[in-house]
Amino acid sequence: MAEMNLTLVTEFLLIAFTENPEWALPLFLLFLFMYLITLLGNLGMIILIRMDRRLHTPMYFLLSHLAFMDICYSSVTVPQTLAVLLEHGAALSYTRCAAQFFLFTFFGSIDCYLLALMAYDRYLAVCQPLLYVTIMTQQTCLSLVAAAYVAGLFSALVRTVSAFTLSFCGTNEIDFIFCDLPPLLKLTCGESYTQEVVIIVFAIFVIPASMAVILVSYLFIIVSIMRIPSAGSWAKTFSTCTSHLTAVSLFFGTLIFMYLRGNSGQSLEENRVVSVLYTAVIPMLNPLIYSLRNKEVKESLRKILNRAKLS
Repeated sequence: MAEMNLTLVTEFLLIAFTENPEWALPLFLLFLFMYLITLLGNLGMIILIRMDRRLHTPMYFLLSHLAFMDICYSSVTVPQTLAVLLEHGAALSYTRCAAQFFLFTFFGSIDCYLLALMAYDRYLAVCQPLLYVTIMTQQTCLSLVAAAYVAGLFSALVRTVSAFTLSFCGTNEIDFIFCDLPPLLKLTCGESYTQEVVIIVFAIFVIPASMAVILVSYLFIIVSIMRIPSAGSWAKTFSTCTSHLTAVSLFFGTLIFMYLRGNSGQSLEENRVVSVLYTAVIPMLNPLIYSLRNKEVKESLRKILNRAKLS
């Protein structure tokens, strides 16, 4: 029996939401709807930024990359979830599971870095308005985004290699919507301390480091705004940051709940709900957050719609 339990896993079986087959079709339609809205919303945001010259600014340049990452981020996980729901479970080879984990970590890390860069951009716009144009040049923006991509690639490579040099044995069932770290760690056997330390260390360079940049940036922004005597000017200045703060709160709130808690007390149901939030719901909401709470985007969208009516 012990020998059987130590059989090495060569493929993984995703079984999330399969315990209630009657919910498979409604959940499939819900995930499909959210995925289509995610694709249309984020693609629409990218096209809008490209078409309107008024949106050719550093903030919207970063936002266009965030929208692109949300499309990639969601596309790594949601189609797999649809397959699990449609087929009442899906088998993934060891290599395919590792590839999914790498891509999810890669796009998720870049998302974190882009949100941090957007906070830094807001800090410069509010606290250093006279130097903003000279600091945030096109070359600087390209360099910052390239650095985010390289850092995301490095982090994803190290975390994937560390995770998949672990030994997986016994059951191969993952009661989750994709190959993510928390459910994978539950399948490990043997010594895994070194790999887990490496994974945690590199996670610190992504989530807490990005959050530190965001918190420090907004601390300076708040201090700067407090010096403005007029309450109306205070509200107008801070309104440029509300969309970003909303996106940051949603994204990092779910990541902290998922990845920076201790393993003890983690509920499988809670983990699945949170995973749906950061893989399907938040990428869908981001275009709405940045369009509904942003005057420039709304005006640009209205202008393009009016132009389309006239033609």
